[in-house]
Amino acid sequence: MITRLVLAALTTSFATSAALAQAAESPKPVRLILVGDSTMASNSGYGDAFCARVHRANTCINLAKGGRSSGSFRAEGRWDEVEGLLRGAAAYRTTYVLIQFGHNDQPGKPGRSTDLATEFPANMARYAQEVKALGGIPVLVTPLTRRSFRDGVLQNNLLPWADVIRATARAQGTPLLDLNADSYAAVQAMGPQQADTLAVEPPPANQDAAALTPGKVEVAGAAKSAFDYTHVGPKGAAYFADMVVGEMKTAVPASASLFIAARP
Repeated sequence: MITRLVLAALTTSFATSAALAQAAESPKPVRLILVGDSTMASNSGYGDAFCARVHRANTCINLAKGGRSSGSFRAEGRWDEVEGLLRGAAAYRTTYVLIQFGHNDQPGKPGRSTDLATEFPANMARYAQEVKALGGIPVLVTPLTRRSFRDGVLQNNLLPWADVIRATARAQGTPLLDLNADSYAAVQAMGPQQADTLAVEPPPANQDAAALTPGKVEVAGAAKSAFDYTHVGPKGAAYFADMVVGEMKTAVPASASLFIAARP
């Protein structure tokens, strides 16, 4: 009887030790933080769909907010939250911070526009530098294309901002997800009719296309519920989330295991 009890105790002890050793050897999870505007934000962008493609063993937080620029995101104190998360990163093996701005940095957006030659590059460089200083890995993302065609040609009025982000990524030595180039090529290839199916809502019946102003200035943080050429519904969110996952795997090969298998 005593022998059985001793054996049982030893077995339990060995099992507990093995479990503790396995837990100690298990890698910490990885965290991804999304920072950007409405084209990445919940309900109007691809960010939540991107997070849904991250394995549950890891963490993905979408902090993107509609109507924000590289300047107003910081001015409103939203970047403080990102820095706070980075300071509390002990539980994570790595934290990637994906940063995408441009749409609201363009002229004509009061309280949000930034100067393309001076403010915008300085803002993007500062974000990258501060993520690095806090132990994270910045990943710069060029802005998602708008889906406005003219005579069959997709207009890319975000190209100058994408160029700045490309140059900033080179200068800072950070990974670059060239979403602008990839999304532009994909939307141009599908054409206007198919591109319209990626919007939040279908185009209004009998609506004059000229009245659907591409890049129309929206109220900061306003809900996006009408058709436009900028924001995306569930289909568009899924489509571009898959694109960003693919870009992430290419630009940061170590991140490939973070994502679930692509849907057929």
